[in-house]
Amino acid sequence: MQNLNSLRVFARVVETRSFTEAGKQLALTASAVSKSISKLEKELGVRLLQRTTRSVGPTEEGQAFYTHCRQILADIQSAENQLGQSTESPHGTLHLHFPIGFGQHVIMPALPEFLARYPDLIVNVELSDRTVDMIYEGIDATLHIGDLSDSRLISRKVCELNFVVCASPSYLERHGVPTSPDDLAHHHCIAYRQMHTGRYREWPFHKDGRIIHKAFSGRLNVNNSESLLNATIAGMGIAMVSTFLADKALKSGQLQVLLEDYACPGPPVSIVYPVNRYLAPKTRAFIDYIVELLGRELY
Repeated sequence: MQNLNSLRVFARVVETRSFTEAGKQLALTASAVSKSISKLEKELGVRLLQRTTRSVGPTEEGQAFYTHCRQILADIQSAENQLGQSTESPHGTLHLHFPIGFGQHVIMPALPEFLARYPDLIVNVELSDRTVDMIYEGIDATLHIGDLSDSRLISRKVCELNFVVCASPSYLERHGVPTSPDDLAHHHCIAYRQMHTGRYREWPFHKDGRIIHKAFSGRLNVNNSESLLNATIAGMGIAMVSTFLADKALKSGQLQVLLEDYACPGPPVSIVYPVNRYLAPKTRAFIDYIVELLGRELY
């Protein structure tokens, strides 16, 4: 291989599915990208990309070659990081992704402190509840709620969520106060609907060593935690809400905790990042900060 830059160009074309977009990201013209790919294919003696008028994508051989390219480039980046991480301060652009509710209420208020510590960092944040492909999208770190199945990623548990069953005083005045999980079947419950499965998130109840999982749904069900909270405050029903999300509404009296004899433990929250032997200083700094931040509070 005469030029490792051709591997970077090829990998970026596969990841963006576009000569033009790959060129933008690498500060090259689309023509230069095309020439680099053609030269690489000639050198290897195999067609790596399937080109059409509308799209570009790897051939079977190209996909296999891309897997090796990605590992080679990752190893080179790791070696560079290893050499510089002892003296290099975090710098550059950090691409982060957070679930909407947890991001808005827990992480975003803490980012000014993080940025003050590392003035050479630029942080790009996406708040969404969608499933992201961290490697394809170039995301450095994300917070994941629940179990993780992607073997290409490293997951480090940082805390566990807790939930409360709650309702507004106006709703309870109209419909009464439930005293057990079974009573909820006779109430208007607002469920969190998981869009990728179409199922409703179960409500866990722990008491006296017994674990009960129940699934409730009603006339209104949503796929966003903030909307779930707002609907509950508006008196539309009973919901199970994360304590970090419901905290202000509970303290102000907008919501009232129900079924206090039952514990409602939630899923783990993990900081997730791509497999890499040596992390870039910017990513390591953020991981350490999140571990410190979430260690201060019980969510």
